[in-house]
Amino acid sequence: MKKDFPEIFTLKIVYFSFQAIDIFSLDPPPESETSLEADFVMAQAENACRLKLLRADVPADLLPAGCTPTDLQPAVNVKEKIEVNGESRLVQKKKTLYPEWEKCWDTAVADGRILQIVLMFNQTPVVEATMRLEDIISKCKSDAITHIWINTKPNGRILAQTRHLKNAPDDDHPVEDIMTSRSNSGPGIQRRRGAIKHARVHEIRGHQFVATFFRQPHFCSLCSDFMWGLNKQGYQCQLCSAAVHKKCHEKVIMQCPGSAKNTKETMALKERFKVDIPHRFKTYNFKSPTFCDHCGSMLYGLFKQGLRCEVCNVACHHKCERLMSNLCGVNQKQLSEMYHEIKRGTHATASCPPNIANLHINGDNKNNGSLPNKLKNLFKSHQYSVEEQKDTDEYMDNIWGGGDGPVKKFALPHFNLLKVLGKGSFGKVMLVELKGKNEFYAMKCLKKDVILEDDDTECTYIERRVLILASQCPFLCQLYCSFQTNEYLFFVMEYLNGGDLMHHIQQVKKFDEARTRFYACEIVVALQFLHTNNIIYRDLKLDNVLLDCDGHIKLADFGMAKTEMNRENGMASTFCGTPDYISPEIIKGQLYNEAVDFWSFGVLMYEMLVGQSPFHGEGEDELFDSILNERPYFPKTISKEAAKCLSALFDRNPNTRLGMPECPDGPIRQHCFFRGVDWKRFENRQVPPPFKPNIKSNSDASNFDDDFTNEKAALTPVHDKNLLASIDPEAFLNFSYTNPHFSK
Repeated sequence: MKKDFPEIFTLKIVYFSFQAIDIFSLDPPPESETSLEADFVMAQAENACRLKLLRADVPADLLPAGCTPTDLQPAVNVKEKIEVNGESRLVQKKKTLYPEWEKCWDTAVADGRILQIVLMFNQTPVVEATMRLEDIISKCKSDAITHIWINTKPNGRILAQTRHLKNAPDDDHPVEDIMTSRSNSGPGIQRRRGAIKHARVHEIRGHQFVATFFRQPHFCSLCSDFMWGLNKQGYQCQLCSAAVHKKCHEKVIMQCPGSAKNTKETMALKERFKVDIPHRFKTYNFKSPTFCDHCGSMLYGLFKQGLRCEVCNVACHHKCERLMSNLCGVNQKQLSEMYHEIKRGTHATASCPPNIANLHINGDNKNNGSLPNKLKNLFKSHQYSVEEQKDTDEYMDNIWGGGDGPVKKFALPHFNLLKVLGKGSFGKVMLVELKGKNEFYAMKCLKKDVILEDDDTECTYIERRVLILASQCPFLCQLYCSFQTNEYLFFVMEYLNGGDLMHHIQQVKKFDEARTRFYACEIVVALQFLHTNNIIYRDLKLDNVLLDCDGHIKLADFGMAKTEMNRENGMASTFCGTPDYISPEIIKGQLYNEAVDFWSFGVLMYEMLVGQSPFHGEGEDELFDSILNERPYFPKTISKEAAKCLSALFDRNPNTRLGMPECPDGPIRQHCFFRGVDWKRFENRQVPPPFKPNIKSNSDASNFDDDFTNEKAALTPVHDKNLLASIDPEAFLNFSYTNPHFSK
């Protein structure tokens, strides 16, 4: 044995079991360990596996007192399976390795090789995991980084990053960080990346309502009317599955039984209205098609399809019984309307008889079945016709008072559609010409049905508000007018014929530091203007930074913007943005503020300087894991000041991120990367751009992708007339606008 193995290695033999290997004693860690270059890589091996342990997920009940998962130290043993007297045994030939978290180590691939990872606290094993190296290799994608979860015993798991190396490194080639290999071999930025946005959640009394497309007929659990429509017909609670009309979701008065059944608010509601009348359900054979009064869907089956209350005859699924509110014999719609009036306080007292304002409802109240006409009139909706507005908007000689004098209204017939400049999920952006003026604009065309289906009406008005505000900042795209038709909403904006930064970076692969600094300075001015006005941009990326004819930048596309008036104590919560640019706090589902824009700014700066994205992944899950855990690789081609700036922007603590008041590096404008910048000249657009786009004419579209400009410039009509009829005409009231400084 001593001849085969040096003294520094200890030989340990343990019996191999079919499912796992018992925990064994570990060698003590070496007193000094300078690097991971002398890991398990064997020069004679044909290939190897590179691993990096990212983090541990260990239940709190397994952790020693005063220990957290970050305090655990990994210990790794490599074992070989050998035959001894006809029995399979595992032999540890190498010394126990103690790698640091997020540091790479390699091991040669060999048949029967077993890895054991033990997480320890103060030399005491806490959990352990055992796996075959062949199983790890089988999960690796071809010449790509793969993230895997390694289950530990008795409970928990470890997140690891692995890559199959076809040729194992030898002693002359030290093991490098896995990000170095991946960043240097990447193909660069070759594609456009679309933004994503999770469905908006409407929280009403514990219910989490989301606009939903019902594949089967459904009835509203509040008003009991059928939910019509061809798109997302109504809202459904993600917790208790209650289905209601969009117009009814705000009138729900009972707490969601799936989240807040016994809260103080629920108990107070019971006390105030004396409403706590349980149903008396019994299994029932329905002889005709019947729908559940809770989730609104049909009761399926031939017999005993569901339950029916013996008192009020409401029906429900067996699974919905525990979710039904204790409102036996109560008309929820009328009760909600009455509750709404009582909440109005003074107005209700002034406009209603005293006995109505002080009404307490219970199971025996005679007013339970009817509602005074005075209250009913308060809920009548006003009728509005888009056709009427179309008639007023259609002619240029129709003017209205605003701004410095009469300002004309515009409509679709006033423009010639020339080229398609870009496309998105809501519609497209086209180059248009104002008839008879030889003036060119970019027209953003949004489909009403898609906006309503995704419940994004509010976002459309926020974008309109931000575009109107943009006239106060020279680095934001300017709005000239907005109008609508039956099918579309239109924003007419200035045409920035220099193209976007995505187009230009694909031409030159990456920008030099001077050009990057120039664009970064103007973007900082634009972002800080938005933040001063309590606006979070949330979609900063190369595609949304455009150049004008002189080479100055302008931010565009404010469809993801968030304003102060619809934020929660100054914080936002919606999961949205372009995946490559999303900050860690958004991925974690935390409340966030303007700091998310500075994270996106860091990604954009990295892409301009390096020509690649700082975080990678085959899919969204891998990409988000990279954003949460990995440290971006900074090549030697960028300066120390640039690397320091990027590191501060990639701070995963949003409070201390560069650009925020608590950043230890100070204000972003005073960072060493921006040393010598005259910010006053930048704010006034007095700094000459380092690059001027090649523009042949005012209508030149050569700086936009051919994939878009070669398409036919036309709006896609909505052929389904029923779909048009289902659009609420009041959804887009007061959308039309004309900039007072627009051509009169």
